[in-house]
Amino acid sequence: MQGLTEVLFRRVYEECFPGAIRVAVSPFLSLTHGNLAEAWDKIEDVLPENNVGSIPVIPQILGKEPNEFITLGNRLYDIGYKEINWNMGCPMRKVAAKHRGSGILPYPDEVKAILDVVVPQLKPSLSVKVRLGLKDKEDIFRLVPILNDYPIASVTVHPRLGRQQYNGHPDLDTFGQLLPLIKAPVIYNGDICIAADAIRIRERFPQVADLMVGRGVLYRPTLPLEIENEALKIENLAEKNKHFVRRLTEEILATFPTEQSKIRKIKEYWCLVWKALSISEMQAREVLHQEKLTIVEKMICDLLQ
Repeated sequence: MQGLTEVLFRRVYEECFPGAIRVAVSPFLSLTHGNLAEAWDKIEDVLPENNVGSIPVIPQILGKEPNEFITLGNRLYDIGYKEINWNMGCPMRKVAAKHRGSGILPYPDEVKAILDVVVPQLKPSLSVKVRLGLKDKEDIFRLVPILNDYPIASVTVHPRLGRQQYNGHPDLDTFGQLLPLIKAPVIYNGDICIAADAIRIRERFPQVADLMVGRGVLYRPTLPLEIENEALKIENLAEKNKHFVRRLTEEILATFPTEQSKIRKIKEYWCLVWKALSISEMQAREVLHQEKLTIVEKMICDLLQ
């Protein structure tokens, strides 16, 4: 998730819950940002030296420029990454309007042309993340036969349309129709917010290779622990969630240089993580309304007692 599941978050999460998440997919690296293979400041989130102590990560690329894709992908391979992910699922309107993210899904010929160039020259393995389509779920049924022609490492499917953003519900019926048509291992993504959501997906679709948890891990940091230990009683969940939010806040305060950047980043997370705490929405909103760092710090400290 852009701006959220970046390396600071991944390091704190691994510190608090070691091994709970097997691998994270990085926020996307956009090919519109110039020659990323050389502009290290623009890909510092995935530089190995910055990820010591972090959850293992798969870099994700957003774009449709084959040569730039190859150059960046191979540079990432050279610094240690054996897999990269192509984002064909981003629903942001400005992105989709340029045939990027979910905006490329209605154009399977474009996808094929890119893969024809990229796959033979790419050193790391390639996985993809998709939605059902941009405006029409038939997009994915036209795309899958093309994906099946290439050695794709895995296909992560978020069963919504791009135009839905994150509204409505995942279309599990269409996902079920799609699942047996995809040759590569399929990873399910979408609205896994409590352990019961993961259990329901696994029971309905036992052939799913893995689950991708997005916002759910911010709403409830202990969620991956609960999913993998659903038959066990995990004690002190509330305290574990509080500890994570406390450590995340401390790292933001220690890392970001200015008062405004600290406040901005704390609020970006606070919009989501407050749901993991035993507080009301009104209390959470009070924090978001503050403009002084000292007040924000004190209010969060009090709420985490």
